[in-house]
Amino acid sequence: MKTLCYKNLIHLNDQCFRSLLPIAVFKRLKVILWIIPSLFLLAELYGYYLGGWREPKSVLADNPNIANKYHLEQLRAKNMTLKRKLARNYPRNPFLIIDTSSNKLFLKSREKTVLEAVISAGSGNILINPVDNKQWVFDTPRGEFLINSKLVAPVWKKPDWAFIEEGITIPDKQNDRMENGALGEYAMGFGDGYFIHGTLYTRLLGRNVTHGCIRVGEENLRSIFQSVRIGTQIYII
Repeated sequence: MKTLCYKNLIHLNDQCFRSLLPIAVFKRLKVILWIIPSLFLLAELYGYYLGGWREPKSVLADNPNIANKYHLEQLRAKNMTLKRKLARNYPRNPFLIIDTSSNKLFLKSREKTVLEAVISAGSGNILINPVDNKQWVFDTPRGEFLINSKLVAPVWKKPDWAFIEEGITIPDKQNDRMENGALGEYAMGFGDGYFIHGTLYTRLLGRNVTHGCIRVGEENLRSIFQSVRIGTQIYII
């Protein structure tokens, strides 16, 4: 019987242990034999979770949803960093941003939009004088500009192209070029004959129809005129 128990010791035969060991010792040994594998199991689980925290890249690679969320958070963080940098570079005084593709004007005070207006920018059309083949491109210039004049009740001095476009002979007298009311109540010049001004054709706001100037509705024009000054920056895109 003892020989048989020793041969089968590896199988932990209860009857053999009871015959070889006192009951109290046997019970303690049995408890130890249960505890040891449990400790190994806990160690494995602990190592798995610990390893998971130490190697987030492998988790991200295995789970696309977590990866997308992780990258989205990174993009948001970068976006906030860029906004902070941009905020430090904003002009201290109010400025204008004009988007010629969407026909929108934004009056800004640092990062805050004070006013948003629907406008009309240049059409991009080309007019050619049939007499001398001189041509004009009716496009709004892009870039950074400064308001260099502010006019109340401006009078439009019609250029040559205005008469050619209408099929009228270009007048010799300067007085014949002057036209009241065409530019609205206010006009703000930003160089080379370009103005932000009012319009008689409010139904065309939101469309690229001008000869290069920026047309604005009456109420928005009044607000812009009161908010800007000589030297106000304009960014046209």
